[in-house]
Amino acid sequence: MVAPSGAQSGVLPAPGFHHLHLNSTNPDAAAAWYAKEFLSTSKTTWAGLTALKSPNNVFVLFTKVDQPPATQPATAFWHFGWHVTNERQTMARLRADGVTLLPLYTGDGDGTVNINSDTFPGTGGVLGLTRTQLDEAKKNNVKPAGGAGFAYIRGPDDAMIEVQGDMPAERFNHVHMYHDDPFCAQLWYQKHLNAAVPQGRRGGAEPRTEANCVAPRGPDKTWPALEVDGMYRAPSIALVFGDVSMGGYIRQTDKPAVSTRGHLADHVGLSVADLDAWVAKLRGENVKFLEQPYKLGDTRAAMIEGPSREAIELVEIK
Repeated sequence: MVAPSGAQSGVLPAPGFHHLHLNSTNPDAAAAWYAKEFLSTSKTTWAGLTALKSPNNVFVLFTKVDQPPATQPATAFWHFGWHVTNERQTMARLRADGVTLLPLYTGDGDGTVNINSDTFPGTGGVLGLTRTQLDEAKKNNVKPAGGAGFAYIRGPDDAMIEVQGDMPAERFNHVHMYHDDPFCAQLWYQKHLNAAVPQGRRGGAEPRTEANCVAPRGPDKTWPALEVDGMYRAPSIALVFGDVSMGGYIRQTDKPAVSTRGHLADHVGLSVADLDAWVAKLRGENVKFLEQPYKLGDTRAAMIEGPSREAIELVEIK
């Protein structure tokens, strides 16, 4: 576990990542789908909810809804993802199972690949190239790296899922986010939740404070991307809770993120040992509470709102 960088000191250790909570029209079928396609996971229950358990003790929880959960307008939750041990074998198996593989546009007309390593590699720690960089890569006859990389599939309830390999073990790995102001969001998570920031974080941003955390979107879109006209990858941040990443990019449009509640990805759950202490801390820091402490199965929880209107459930795990 990396040490926090600039996190608030104190007696409360950083929370762990406990769960991602999804809304689903058919929780049993959704959990069964994940358990089939990600072989290390298992369908179970937690706090009376249908659940999927990853081997790193992270859950995906499901709440049944009558209508397909919203995926638009955009919230702070972009997608979530798994590490896999052999990406190309995994993608071949998923394709054979009839799973929808999402195209990554390469920036060369309407050309696409399924795995990013089949097109030009990024540079400078950024996972994509600008139009100018793409032209330069073509001029210099740069070749794709091949092998492992990242890819996206479509899951139940229109979920977007990243598949990333080749890793030592298959496990739930990340929730990738879009923030209104990424550097300000990073400071919020460090200040209020003692979040860890990995050393050498992507983007190499200068040190930020609340006085200079608002930064404009980078001027250039990059490829590969899920959209044919590319995506903005600057500014970006990295955050970690336990062994799960919650890094993110700046939002892609001029419209602020809407609340995650009621959308496909409703909230994330972070585990804390002493809920009362955390509630007192966060109240003292004027963090917005969406739900005051309540019973959750055999334990208790509270719900707060993050800097880009993401719902965060603090779950007491003794």
